[in-house]
Amino acid sequence: MNTIMNTVALAAAALACTAAVAADAPAGKARTDQQLIKSAMSAAPRKVGAGANIVVAEKDGSMRTLREGSNGYTCMPDNPATPGPDPMCMDRAALDWAGAWMAHKPPAAGKVGFMYMLSGGTDASNTDPYATSPGPDKHWVKTGPHVMVVGAEQAFYDMYPKSPDPDTAMPYVMWPGTPYQHLMIPVK
Repeated sequence: MNTIMNTVALAAAALACTAAVAADAPAGKARTDQQLIKSAMSAAPRKVGAGANIVVAEKDGSMRTLREGSNGYTCMPDNPATPGPDPMCMDRAALDWAGAWMAHKPPAAGKVGFMYMLSGGTDASNTDPYATSPGPDKHWVKTGPHVMVVGAEQAFYDMYPKSPDPDTAMPYVMWPGTPYQHLMIPVK
């Protein structure tokens, strides 16, 4: 379980692109565990969220389990420090992929993962996996509700647009040409 929690911690840091604490509400009011669980569950379809492990980042960077799960998915609540709603839910392979991304290591080959972000997403660079703010060469995109496929073979990604400035209303490859390229699929 400790390995899973370490991977979740890396995924949380990477996907939120901030060290801010998810447990701190925007107005400085702490959210209750029930509010955090509800936020985390909003990332995925009801049945997936209902059976998922729910975790939250603490101020010291550690991860706290709010609810044990049984279906192999791990969900995290929205991080109020980021500009948009970004609760997420991912399978084990996607957690491993995110851990590799955060550690600046190549993801394991042949481990396709799936992530849900059905409550929306945050703004991000479409070309730089480590960009933390917009810039003239960062190709910043705004994502809405979407799912992601990570860790697929190159031939899979070659079937989709890889423009630095994609049409985010259609499936596209984010971070093309990097070990962390992944398919973004809008759902609304």
